[in-house]
Amino acid sequence: MFDAHPGARPLFAEMPIRIGTYDIDMHNHVNNGVYVRWLEDLRYEVLRMHYPPELLVAQGVMAVLHSTYIVYHRALRLFDEPLGRMWASKIGRATLTLEAEFVVNGVCHAQATQRAMLVQIGTSKAARFPRELLDRFQAQNHEA
Repeated sequence: MFDAHPGARPLFAEMPIRIGTYDIDMHNHVNNGVYVRWLEDLRYEVLRMHYPPELLVAQGVMAVLHSTYIVYHRALRLFDEPLGRMWASKIGRATLTLEAEFVVNGVCHAQATQRAMLVQIGTSKAARFPRELLDRFQAQNHEA
Protein backbone atom coordinates (compact mmCIF):
# COMPACT_ATOMS: atom_id res chain seq x y z
CA MET A 1 0.00 0.00 0.00
CA PHE A 2 1.32 3.43 -0.95
CA ASP A 3 0.16 6.58 0.86
CA ALA A 4 0.28 10.06 -0.65
CA HIS A 5 2.70 12.47 1.01
CA PRO A 6 1.07 15.32 2.97
CA GLY A 7 -0.01 17.96 0.48
CA ALA A 8 0.48 15.67 -2.53
CA ARG A 9 -2.41 15.01 -4.87
CA PRO A 10 -1.38 12.13 -7.14
CA LEU A 11 -3.75 11.12 -9.93
CA PHE A 12 -5.33 14.57 -9.69
CA ALA A 13 -8.32 15.57 -11.81
CA GLU A 14 -10.38 18.74 -11.78
CA MET A 15 -13.55 19.68 -13.60
CA PRO A 16 -16.26 22.33 -13.47
CA ILE A 17 -19.55 21.10 -12.06
CA ARG A 18 -22.85 22.25 -13.53
CA ILE A 19 -25.78 22.59 -11.15
CA GLY A 20 -29.09 21.99 -12.89
CA THR A 21 -32.56 22.86 -11.68
CA TYR A 22 -33.17 19.11 -11.24
CA ASP A 23 -30.30 19.00 -8.68
CA ILE A 24 -32.08 21.36 -6.28
CA ASP A 25 -34.30 20.00 -3.50
CA MET A 26 -37.19 21.62 -1.63
CA HIS A 27 -34.74 23.44 0.68
CA ASN A 28 -33.28 25.29 -2.32
CA HIS A 29 -29.88 23.58 -2.20
CA VAL A 30 -28.23 20.70 -4.03
CA ASN A 31 -29.67 17.36 -2.94
CA ASN A 32 -27.14 15.16 -1.14
CA GLY A 33 -27.57 12.34 -3.66
CA VAL A 34 -26.35 14.61 -6.46
CA TYR A 35 -22.88 14.70 -4.87
CA VAL A 36 -22.60 10.93 -5.41
CA ARG A 37 -23.25 11.42 -9.14
CA TRP A 38 -20.61 14.15 -9.27
CA LEU A 39 -18.14 11.84 -7.51
CA GLU A 40 -18.83 9.23 -10.22
CA ASP A 41 -18.06 11.86 -12.86
CA LEU A 42 -14.84 12.84 -11.08
CA ARG A 43 -13.72 9.23 -10.62
CA TYR A 44 -14.24 8.62 -14.33
CA GLU A 45 -12.21 11.76 -15.08
CA VAL A 46 -9.36 10.53 -12.86
CA LEU A 47 -9.27 7.28 -14.82
CA ARG A 48 -9.66 9.02 -18.17
CA MET A 49 -6.67 11.26 -17.43
CA HIS A 50 -4.39 8.70 -15.80
CA TYR A 51 -5.37 5.25 -17.10
CA PRO A 52 -8.17 5.08 -19.68
CA PRO A 53 -11.15 2.98 -18.54
CA GLU A 54 -11.19 1.32 -21.97
CA LEU A 55 -7.83 -0.26 -21.15
CA LEU A 56 -9.17 -1.65 -17.87
CA VAL A 57 -12.17 -3.18 -19.62
CA ALA A 58 -9.92 -4.59 -22.37
CA GLN A 59 -7.92 -6.28 -19.58
CA GLY A 60 -11.14 -7.76 -18.19
CA VAL A 61 -11.28 -5.63 -15.05
CA MET A 62 -13.22 -2.64 -13.75
CA ALA A 63 -13.28 -0.45 -10.68
CA VAL A 64 -16.17 -0.85 -8.26
CA LEU A 65 -17.06 1.40 -5.37
CA HIS A 66 -16.68 0.03 -1.85
CA SER A 67 -17.68 3.09 0.20
CA THR A 68 -18.40 6.81 0.06
CA TYR A 69 -18.16 9.27 2.92
CA ILE A 70 -19.17 12.92 2.40
CA VAL A 71 -18.83 15.86 4.78
CA TYR A 72 -20.98 18.88 3.91
CA HIS A 73 -19.60 22.25 5.01
CA ARG A 74 -21.79 24.74 3.11
CA ALA A 75 -24.85 24.32 0.92
CA LEU A 76 -24.45 24.56 -2.83
CA ARG A 77 -27.28 26.37 -4.59
CA LEU A 78 -28.54 26.97 -8.11
CA PHE A 79 -26.23 29.37 -9.98
CA ASP A 80 -23.19 28.44 -7.84
CA GLU A 81 -20.29 27.36 -10.05
CA PRO A 82 -18.43 24.65 -8.12
CA LEU A 83 -15.17 23.11 -9.17
CA GLY A 84 -14.80 19.41 -8.43
CA ARG A 85 -11.36 18.05 -7.57
CA MET A 86 -10.32 14.45 -6.95
CA TRP A 87 -7.02 12.69 -6.27
CA ALA A 88 -5.74 9.44 -4.82
CA SER A 89 -4.55 9.40 -1.22
CA LYS A 90 -3.74 5.66 -1.09
CA ILE A 91 -3.27 2.90 -3.59
CA GLY A 92 -2.70 -0.77 -3.01
CA ARG A 93 -2.60 -3.80 -5.24
CA ALA A 94 -6.40 -3.90 -5.57
CA THR A 95 -7.71 -0.94 -3.55
CA LEU A 96 -7.74 2.79 -4.13
CA THR A 97 -8.69 5.59 -1.74
CA LEU A 98 -9.80 8.81 -3.41
CA GLU A 99 -10.29 12.22 -1.84
CA ALA A 100 -12.52 14.89 -3.37
CA GLU A 101 -13.66 18.42 -2.72
CA PHE A 102 -16.24 20.77 -4.19
CA VAL A 103 -15.05 24.37 -4.11
CA VAL A 104 -16.64 27.71 -5.04
CA ASN A 105 -14.33 30.73 -5.25
CA GLY A 106 -11.72 28.98 -3.10
CA VAL A 107 -14.21 27.99 -0.38
CA CYS A 108 -14.73 24.27 0.21
CA HIS A 109 -18.42 23.34 0.34
CA ALA A 110 -18.02 19.57 0.68
CA GLN A 111 -15.30 16.94 1.00
CA ALA A 112 -15.53 13.25 0.23
CA THR A 113 -13.56 10.05 0.60
CA GLN A 114 -14.23 7.03 -1.57
CA ARG A 115 -12.73 3.55 -1.51
CA ALA A 116 -12.76 1.56 -4.68
CA MET A 117 -11.33 -1.75 -5.73
CA LEU A 118 -10.52 -3.40 -8.99
CA VAL A 119 -12.40 -6.61 -9.82
CA GLN A 120 -12.42 -9.09 -12.67
CA ILE A 121 -15.41 -8.66 -14.94
CA GLY A 122 -17.58 -11.75 -14.74
CA THR A 123 -16.20 -13.22 -11.51
CA SER A 124 -16.06 -10.06 -9.34
CA LYS A 125 -12.85 -11.39 -7.79
CA ALA A 126 -10.27 -8.82 -6.72
CA ALA A 127 -7.79 -7.82 -9.39
CA ARG A 128 -4.53 -5.89 -9.21
CA PHE A 129 -4.22 -2.32 -10.41
CA PRO A 130 -2.04 -2.04 -13.51
CA ARG A 131 1.64 -1.40 -12.80
CA GLU A 132 1.45 1.74 -14.96
CA LEU A 133 -1.14 3.28 -12.63
CA LEU A 134 0.88 2.41 -9.52
CA ASP A 135 3.98 3.92 -11.13
CA ARG A 136 2.09 7.08 -12.04
CA PHE A 137 0.82 7.41 -8.45
CA GLN A 138 4.34 7.07 -7.09
CA ALA A 139 5.86 9.49 -9.62
CA GLN A 140 3.25 12.17 -8.93
CA ASN A 141 3.52 11.54 -5.20
CA HIS A 142 7.23 12.33 -5.28
CA GLU A 143 6.71 15.52 -7.33
CA ALA A 144 4.90 17.19 -4.43
